[in-house]
Amino acid sequence: MPVASARHILVADEQQCLSLKAEIESGKDFAAVAQEHSLCPSGAEGGDLGSFRPGEMVPEFDKAVFSGELNTVLGPVKTQFGYHLLEVTSRN
Repeated sequence: MPVASARHILVADEQQCLSLKAEIESGKDFAAVAQEHSLCPSGAEGGDLGSFRPGEMVPEFDKAVFSGELNTVLGPVKTQFGYHLLEVTSRN
């Protein structure tokens, strides 16, 4: 079964999510943006979620993490929690 490591930024609305994605793609550090803006407690750790297997996260999150490109900012991904930017740091 595959295992992935990822980090994310959780915000309340899609517009903020798109704005933060543009900042990161323009060179801002993902971890710094997570620490400043993420609503998830993982924001304090730069958005780091550690390692997990399929089925351990909500379905929308799983789909992005286990099919998206590595080391690329993915999203916005809408879940019941809000809007996420994701970066898959490893997958095997």
